[in-house]
Amino acid sequence: SGRYTQHGIEESFKLKRTFWFSILAVIPAALLPLAATSQVAPASGKGSAQQAETSYKYEAYVGYGYTSLNQVSQSRAGLQGVNVSLTRDFGKYFGVIAEGADYKWALKSGNPGSPTVQTVMFGPVLHANLYGRVDGFVHVLLGGAHTGGENMTPNISFAGGVGAGLDYKLSPRFAIRAAGDDIAASFVSDPYHLGYSAHEHRNSRATFGVAYKF
Repeated sequence: SGRYTQHGIEESFKLKRTFWFSILAVIPAALLPLAATSQVAPASGKGSAQQAETSYKYEAYVGYGYTSLNQVSQSRAGLQGVNVSLTRDFGKYFGVIAEGADYKWALKSGNPGSPTVQTVMFGPVLHANLYGRVDGFVHVLLGGAHTGGENMTPNISFAGGVGAGLDYKLSPRFAIRAAGDDIAASFVSDPYHLGYSAHEHRNSRATFGVAYKF
């Protein structure tokens, strides 16, 4: 009976050992999917964070500006100044822009008097990535233009035009911009001549500066 008892103990020990080995084998198998999930989750989270980081709704711009001066008779030089804008984006490709510019300094001597030009305009803008860090955009602007220092009539004219530009992204927030447009307005520089009528003048503009998204 002692031999049978010892044999039973050995069998019980073998069964217990087999049971615990099975448990130890199951635990790593159960943990492998969790480990894989933990490795994938940070990558997904990082991608989501990067996507959220680059999804900005507003863009502010400030830069050097230039405009020709075709409404001023005998003008042979355009004006330099400052161009600023604020854009509200609605989605990936569409936005609305509010733009203002103040041109006061002649590019070179040759303009009669001391003309100045100020513009305030609004309009839609379409933008998209072109290649790598380069984005492109097209805008349509409508608003008003004022030419000072030359007795222009009307004092402020309805103005509008179409333009385009390129952005080179330095970071998700900052970009260098080069852009240009053609703005039409109606002025006459001889208000004392009876029977005058305002005529349409088109001025080419250019700007170079820095855009910031927030």
